[in-house]
Amino acid sequence: MSLKIFTNLSSQNSQRAMSINNARLGSALERIATGIRLQRSGDDVAAMSVSEALRGDVAALKQGAKNLNDGISLIRTADGSLTEQSSILIRLREITSQSATGTIGDTERATVQLEFSALRSEFDRIASSTEFNSRKLLDGSLAASSSDTTVLQLGLDSSDNNRFDLNQKINLTAVTSSALGFSTDSIATNTGALTAMANLTTAIEKLSTIRGRVGSALEGLEYSKAALDSNVENLTGAVSTMRDADFAKEFASMTKNQILVQGAAAMIGQANLIPQAVLTLLQEQ
Repeated sequence: MSLKIFTNLSSQNSQRAMSINNARLGSALERIATGIRLQRSGDDVAAMSVSEALRGDVAALKQGAKNLNDGISLIRTADGSLTEQSSILIRLREITSQSATGTIGDTERATVQLEFSALRSEFDRIASSTEFNSRKLLDGSLAASSSDTTVLQLGLDSSDNNRFDLNQKINLTAVTSSALGFSTDSIATNTGALTAMANLTTAIEKLSTIRGRVGSALEGLEYSKAALDSNVENLTGAVSTMRDADFAKEFASMTKNQILVQGAAAMIGQANLIPQAVLTLLQEQ
């Protein structure tokens, strides 16, 4: 091998090796410090592209799950009021039956009529005051025929499969004494009580049907929420596999590159001694 002073290829090769290993050591330390394997696109172009798309999907699905929770809360609010209204109807049916019997007099019928009127007013008050985030729930706004529709965004796009139309699912028509057909009833007389009994029987049946639709919609939303949560979990796991650092692997890489950097540094020192062999030649002269 030729002996040169101005160009020390051995030293340059050792310096290049140390630079490469030092960069790899820095990358390993960065991944260990952050816990992220993909620090930049160049680390793994394909994995970075796929993981970013999946992260966008996860964010959208998480928001969809929040939207579903809001929808579930809305329906539960409505269902709670419907439960109270159902109890009122049952009580109204009870006192109407009492008024319809021939064993009580006008004074007793006047008394139960006061209760009848008070409970009917409370029934309508619940219908007018039940709301969620300033949105009325029992006034017909959630009916299928309403122009003011509530659509819950669940999935990744605007297709029907990724949206939940509460109006169509629930068809929550107005739940008032007028809508259910007993707003003008009076049980102050035996005849009026008999008419009210028939109207209240129909009202109870209508309310039961409405509550059935509400319950079915609530059940559907809860299943959808469970499915969304499962999708978010699985996609998050996929993102983690691509992006998160494997600490066992990174510590092994760090140790290896530390040794290589130290070895390259030592070889640079040795390579820098090679030109000194020229002095030996001069001494021999």
